[in-house]
Amino acid sequence: MLGYILRRLIYMIPTLFGITLLTFLLFNVAGGDPAAQLAGLHATPQQIEDIRVELGLNQPLYKQYFDYVGQIVRFDFGRSWATKQTIGQMILGRSLEDSPILASLSLTLPVFLLNILLSIIIALVLTQVRGSFLDQSTMVSCLAAMSISSLAYILFLQYYLGYKLALFPISGWDPSFFGRWEYLILPILIFVILSLGGKILFYRTIFLDEIYQDYVRTARSKGLGTKSVLFKHILRNALIPIITLEVLSMPFLILGSILVESFFAVPGLGGLLVLAINNADFPVIKAMTFIGAVLYMIFQLISDLLYVVVDPKVRLY
Repeated sequence: MLGYILRRLIYMIPTLFGITLLTFLLFNVAGGDPAAQLAGLHATPQQIEDIRVELGLNQPLYKQYFDYVGQIVRFDFGRSWATKQTIGQMILGRSLEDSPILASLSLTLPVFLLNILLSIIIALVLTQVRGSFLDQSTMVSCLAAMSISSLAYILFLQYYLGYKLALFPISGWDPSFFGRWEYLILPILIFVILSLGGKILFYRTIFLDEIYQDYVRTARSKGLGTKSVLFKHILRNALIPIITLEVLSMPFLILGSILVESFFAVPGLGGLLVLAINNADFPVIKAMTFIGAVLYMIFQLISDLLYVVVDPKVRLY
């Protein structure tokens, strides 16, 4: 196990260098002249050149790239072009209360837990009533929910529940841990609705595959109750695809939801990324892209290790 982990960590190194090269070329070459974008439409050539010199964009591309890699190796992503703050400080915040990471997790972690709980329970129930009106109507509802734009959900529920019925604040934020939940209930509700339909259909499919296996028929023939068969046998044997889906969704949860955070003024990483895109703040965008790639590879490794925990037959090489 230790040898496997070390090999995977070593394999990550060339992958990360490839990601740094790709993001550098994407934002510094293919994306046009960053200095011209920062200067604006009415800037003079001299103003553009001054910005280029100030940001070091007048250096050869290979030197800019090696400077960028050196920053990453030192865990120093540089400074934001727009705010002049260090990017590490922008991501971590000055304190726990104003940390964008914790703001994003305050939104996405409850969504993550609710989605797992609701989707698995609903999918298990549907496998027991498969072919019934409840099963078919639920599947149709899930497909219809997945077909509607996420923007439509946000605008409709924000208007109806927040403005019309005044059940929740439309937007806003309280940095205190207990005060923020007043503003997070509606975004959490919308976020759960957005992602619940697809997970129910996915889990229903894998649970149905397990129901027709021989071990389930054997368990039922031994007189085991429905609850025991569902949770001790079917759910346990379906954990590998569940782990794959849920663990690999963690990086996106940590980085936050761009759309939901923007509409509800949640000061998380998603809102930070939107602000960076609007301001052509390439250092922040590159840092977020790199962090997302690292998190994805780390959680992919974690999911592989969890396979061994839930299924002793799995061997890692």
